[in-house]
Amino acid sequence: MSAALERLRRNYGVGFLRYLGRRDESSLLSAYEIGRAGLTGGVGLLDVVQVHHTVLLDALRTARPDEIEDVAEAAAAFLVEVLASFEMTNRAALARAAAPPRGDAPTSS
Repeated sequence: MSAALERLRRNYGVGFLRYLGRRDESSLLSAYEIGRAGLTGGVGLLDVVQVHHTVLLDALRTARPDEIEDVAEAAAAFLVEVLASFEMTNRAALARAAAPPRGDAPTSS
């Protein structure tokens, strides 16, 4: 396992538990930073999803029955923030691919 993936696993678990307890913007910002660090460290999207699944299962195992829906909703919000960097990178790549090559002057009819 890469060091970046190990950091992601550790930080995701800690960050998600913090978010569960606080549900504040600071915790969501940390989710975004976790995703950005994973992306720049070379962690793949599928790795993030697997880590999320593991962390969510751990949280659900300790949740009371009346907390399960709330934990699942919090997990979804946290995951969206973690994935924001991946989404921005993907959109930028798609925009570059759709753009005309540089140096080509538009032709007039």
